[in-house]
Amino acid sequence: MRSRSARPILMLGATALLSTSVFAQSAPAAKPVPRTADGKPDLTGTWQAGGVSITGEDGAPPLHPLPPTKYRPPARQPIPYQEWAAKKQKTFTVLDDPTSKCLLPGVPRIVGMPMPLEIVQTPKEVVILYESFRAYRRIPINEKLEHPDDLTPTWMGDSVGRWEGDTLVVDVTAFNDKTWLAGLGSIHTDKLHVVERYHLNDDDTLSYQATVEDPGAMTKPWVTGYVLRRPVDVRVEEYECIENNPDNDHIRKAMELQNAKKQ
Repeated sequence: MRSRSARPILMLGATALLSTSVFAQSAPAAKPVPRTADGKPDLTGTWQAGGVSITGEDGAPPLHPLPPTKYRPPARQPIPYQEWAAKKQKTFTVLDDPTSKCLLPGVPRIVGMPMPLEIVQTPKEVVILYESFRAYRRIPINEKLEHPDDLTPTWMGDSVGRWEGDTLVVDVTAFNDKTWLAGLGSIHTDKLHVVERYHLNDDDTLSYQATVEDPGAMTKPWVTGYVLRRPVDVRVEEYECIENNPDNDHIRKAMELQNAKKQ
């Protein structure tokens, strides 16, 4: 098994691994967006937001390069936390990352993980299979975006979707408060509500935008997103969190040693 699935503790800055040289390449020419038999954009296939496939180890060429694109994700903004949440965020270290304990990353964080995902699209539902943590989501197509009445809070929430023109809009609710949204200590409450937008571009890339609301921890909505591309010669593979997972005790000792040197 390849080591692509290892070390969830290092996933905090997955999209930070994007190489500017990738964007410097010539973007592919525009072409018609592929469509399904019912006329909707065909999102089916393997996609990846960034990470290990973009830059090789020690400056080596990428093993599975991602094609260039002319599209850009939303500009990065800090999460607009309420005062209590901003203070609490500063108390966390990488050892507190829920993914280091093999817990699911949640939404929207899982989209930016440095592993591929696969979308399976039908007229009645969209299924997303994530290599990361063997997670999956079933997104029924429901024009009214109605959720069941008997939901139990979970790590990945409950998703329903509908098409708005050529954009798949997914409403996600019923989260627990055990995941992080993005980087270090990016907590939220169980009042979290996420609206995702998936739009297939004319260069065969997939723009992803998530509007995140949490009246329990935020002062206003927060927008994040990625541009997903089709990795070359890559498929979604088996992922086992326990394999090659760093020993947190060793990481803790290394952090203590590093802090001691700074004093």
